[in-house]
Amino acid sequence: MFTKILIANRGEIACRVIATARKMGIATVAVYSDADKDARHVALADEAVRIGTPPSRESYLLADVIIAAAQSTGAQAIHPGYGFLSENADFSKRCEEAGIVFIGPKHHSIAAMGDKIESKKLAGKAGVNCIPGVNDAIEVPERAVEIAKGIGYPVMIKASAGGGGKGLRVAYNDKEAFEGFTSCRNEARNSFGDDRVFIEKFVEEPRHIEIQLIGDAHGNVLYLNERECSIQRRHQKVIEEAPSPFISDATRKAMGEQAVALAKAVDYQSAGTVEFVVGKDQSFYFLEMNTRLQVEHPVTEAITGLDLVELMIRVAAGEKLPLTQAQVQRKGWAIECRINAEDPFRNFLPSTGRLVRFTPPAQTMFQGNTADLLGVRVDTGVQDGGEIPMYYDSMIAKLIVHGADRMDAIAKMREALNGFVIRGVSSNIPFQSALLAHPKFVAGDFNTGFIAENYAQGFRAEDVPHDDAAFPVALSAFVRRKSRERATSLSGQLPGYSVDVGKDYAVVTLADGGNNRYTPVHVDEFVGETGSARVRVGEKSYDIRSQSRLNDIAITGTVNGAPFTAQVERGTPKNPLALRVQHNGQRIDVLVVSPRMAELHRLMPFKAPPDLSRFVLSPMPGLLAEVAVVPGQKVQAGERVAVIEAMKMENVLFAVADGVVSKVLAVKGESLSVDQAIVEFV
Repeated sequence: MFTKILIANRGEIACRVIATARKMGIATVAVYSDADKDARHVALADEAVRIGTPPSRESYLLADVIIAAAQSTGAQAIHPGYGFLSENADFSKRCEEAGIVFIGPKHHSIAAMGDKIESKKLAGKAGVNCIPGVNDAIEVPERAVEIAKGIGYPVMIKASAGGGGKGLRVAYNDKEAFEGFTSCRNEARNSFGDDRVFIEKFVEEPRHIEIQLIGDAHGNVLYLNERECSIQRRHQKVIEEAPSPFISDATRKAMGEQAVALAKAVDYQSAGTVEFVVGKDQSFYFLEMNTRLQVEHPVTEAITGLDLVELMIRVAAGEKLPLTQAQVQRKGWAIECRINAEDPFRNFLPSTGRLVRFTPPAQTMFQGNTADLLGVRVDTGVQDGGEIPMYYDSMIAKLIVHGADRMDAIAKMREALNGFVIRGVSSNIPFQSALLAHPKFVAGDFNTGFIAENYAQGFRAEDVPHDDAAFPVALSAFVRRKSRERATSLSGQLPGYSVDVGKDYAVVTLADGGNNRYTPVHVDEFVGETGSARVRVGEKSYDIRSQSRLNDIAITGTVNGAPFTAQVERGTPKNPLALRVQHNGQRIDVLVVSPRMAELHRLMPFKAPPDLSRFVLSPMPGLLAEVAVVPGQKVQAGERVAVIEAMKMENVLFAVADGVVSKVLAVKGESLSVDQAIVEFV
């Protein structure tokens, strides 16, 4: 067994590998760019080596520098994690040539299966059902349009070296095929250093189900059940679960055996995943093979009780797999939510910056430990006060729950999301909460088009299903009441001017445009004990008990005897006196005041925000990659104005109306802040 390994990655996957290595008594070496010098994975590792500047092509993609770091620190093996160099056959080969073990498949297996074009050809020869398409690299956008017409729209344009939703577009017409090809090539070149692109038929209403494999150097390959990954947004997975609520035992067995046969054909030795597109009739087609550990591997660990990182390390060290196919378990139900730094209320634009507060829910399951299951686990590479840099992907953390069955897992996940405190950057937690409450998700009735179909106009606050819309209002009054009670105990109050707790309040729910809602609320004692009150909102009554402190953001307690977790924060970006209440994805900003103050508040004039319609503003922090217009140019609605790069994705800004460019206010290569003006129109 190795005594020291280097992890050629960053963020949560680097921390994940360190956890298992520590359990196995193996020393670890982290690598980091200048943007990550204070990152969590650097602090957790036994040693750390600087490998370059923030852009990944100048640090985490430098094979020579990483191999040199392993040699200089005496690491006998390199774990690549996922992304970056994890599916780079040349890197695997160079590790082997340098006398360093690559903790992953052999380079010939990566070359055969990691390349999307070559893997499809190999799968076809092996008799595996493949989706119609053209598997040869396409050179020019005109040829892409020609091929797309021949296959028939819609088509999927994919980078050969792509992954994680990067370098992938779906085109429904010639214009989208032309533009999608160009964007795919650019993204692929920037993210993977390989700009080959191919096209295949896009199967509508498909399910995305993948089989987890593990193989050793002794010819043994096992399938470790499946993962359901159909809940995707723009081809990036949002929620993953294991097992799938859709497929039968017979389909599971057939998919698993086909995946194993494919892996054995290329002498596969490590963890890997075969992805399938599954039709409504449970027919399935080979999509691609990921020759690495997957982001969503924890859900498989939960239902099988296996540590996949440990198995990877043991297989790389030459050990045989410790179990047979018949011994692979499938216990309970696991769900993973990817918590990303993006604003769901602003079309999921990336959100970078400092994590002012980062407090995950209490964990009962931990990385590298498969003995304690049926609980909550958080995999993350960040910490309180840490930075979310713009150079890498947007993932903050992965939230994993394991339940006795699917309904238990959904309930655990909703409660865990309620208690996940993230401040300083926006996160997609409200969106995750809405998905988990959607009746079709709960029923298991969905496919890869679920988000596009149900949130076609983007995600809005009103899209969140309200189990009980009055509860956040009641909770805000409860918190305000407790604050007033504490104020009565302050010493030094003048006679006749002491704080009056009061029982009648008005909750002013603040809304854009000044369309505020005024709700009368009555708060009274409930059982006469600290931390309890009865709150009446209209016809509804809430008996609330909570021992959380007034300065806690995450509040736990019971309401009418049932447990709850919610978040209450004092002060909002627009109003320092307001309370922000979040529960089950619902978020409201309120003022809790006396009835008289509410009357006066109604009389306050509404101040309209300034008109910025003549400006093109940066919707996110990022790098200005291109300005496509010049002063004096006439621009039509829908025309390309600028391109911003953030978190490895190209974001194109289009003109929303016809106009003439007056000024260009930012230059190519400039780092932009949110709402910074780029172009001004006359």
